[in-house]
Amino acid sequence: MTHALIHEEVARRAADRPDATAVVHRGAGIDYRTLDAAADACAAELAGLGAGPGAVVPVNLPRSPHMFAALLAILKCGAAYVAFDRRWPAERVDALTGLLDPPLLVTADQDGPGPDPGPEPGPTGRIPRWNPATRTLEDWAARAAAGARPPRPDVAPTDPATVFFTSGTTGLPKGVISPHRATTRLFAPSGPLAFGPGHVMCQAAPAPWDAFTLELWGMLTTGGCVVVAEDDHLLPHVLQRLVVEHGVNTAWLTASLFNLFLDVDPECFAGLHRVFTGGERLSGEHVRAFLARHPRIALVNGYGPVESCVFATCHQVGPADIDDQDGIPLGRPVPHTGVHIVDGEICLSGAGLALGYLGDERLTAAKFVDLPVGAGVRRVYRTGDLGSVDDAGVLHFHGRTDRQVKIRGHRIEPAEIEAAAGQLDGIGQCVVVPVPGAQPGVYDKLALLYTAIGRIEAAGGDPLGVRRRLAGRLPRYAIPDTVRVVDAIPVTANGKADRQALLALSLG
Repeated sequence: MTHALIHEEVARRAADRPDATAVVHRGAGIDYRTLDAAADACAAELAGLGAGPGAVVPVNLPRSPHMFAALLAILKCGAAYVAFDRRWPAERVDALTGLLDPPLLVTADQDGPGPDPGPEPGPTGRIPRWNPATRTLEDWAARAAAGARPPRPDVAPTDPATVFFTSGTTGLPKGVISPHRATTRLFAPSGPLAFGPGHVMCQAAPAPWDAFTLELWGMLTTGGCVVVAEDDHLLPHVLQRLVVEHGVNTAWLTASLFNLFLDVDPECFAGLHRVFTGGERLSGEHVRAFLARHPRIALVNGYGPVESCVFATCHQVGPADIDDQDGIPLGRPVPHTGVHIVDGEICLSGAGLALGYLGDERLTAAKFVDLPVGAGVRRVYRTGDLGSVDDAGVLHFHGRTDRQVKIRGHRIEPAEIEAAAGQLDGIGQCVVVPVPGAQPGVYDKLALLYTAIGRIEAAGGDPLGVRRRLAGRLPRYAIPDTVRVVDAIPVTANGKADRQALLALSLG
């Protein structure tokens, strides 16, 4: 499966077990035969609209079987997809669409089945639109049975499958181009993500995350079942209901969400077989409580930047890990992934690596470098994380080399928020400061401190106005929790922003 295409693996599962349930949505099941056939018919139509090798197609749909069929259809055309979050502000969606220059936009924001240029002035209003939800999946599958055939492009596992947008330092997100094999290598039979028939996973992660890849393709490429959580945010009682009503036995939760679930309802995990967590340092206190209450549920800590697609390492957590002086271990590499420590920095190699950053050759050259390994040379990704590998080959995390932080599981570059704030009228200097949480090395909130130009109320530069205007430019998770105007940005002796003083101001 390491050198496989995502859509071909799903088609194999449909051929092997056509009547098996692939997706459960709103209590109804869709079998593999219907899902794959519907995707074939959708692909036949998309190809005629310009989807093909070299194209990147944005998808702005709610999480649903129609969305999954559309993603499969795009891949069957030989194109790559970008999954947008429907809660993103229009300005952000337009900016990303402009970067992609796509042949069409897949969206439910129209009534007709075919392309519609739309009246909006932004990029999303100038490109054709296509809506798969104008027909049921059964109707799409019937069209395939009647002769609608997908194209047969020449696509390799090293070709792009998806583009993940993640926080950047320039004010625009970075587009990480991930190939097919980066996903399929995760679910090798010999690895910790060896899913298959009998595995039922909740799909609750936002579509732009690589965790969405874990939940969706982890099931559909191996013969498991995806159960879609309907609400934007997964809650403890919803998880427990999905376990009881639909047999969910596998779940992914960010470390922050894992902690919250334990605090609110520690019994909500009952019935699960495996819980995957990560994205931030784990809390030893919460891990101890989980292991004591649910000793039969495997708890797996996963580590990996999006540039190595979902996970680079995994570690099943045990009681002995809680008192590790370096924190809960990050674990050993997943299949076809290499971990290298270079001057204290964690570097990753192998089939999981992204092809680079969309439209940014300079950043690609800086972060993806050739590294001498043994008798040869490997292409590696410089993570910016500090770490070490112990004598048992287990990776441990020691911090960051830059300002990047994880807040509630989201990767955030403070410089992106500063760039967005700096473009607002009424703002002079501005600095974003992460606010530490109760656990060492974990940040709970973001604070924006800035100086004002002129009368701040008149210019819309008051804190409430600044936060409101940022909400129109940034995703919800990147909007600072605290926004405060200060007389001046304090600096250190060498003239740099004094972040400790700023943190004190933000808490004052």
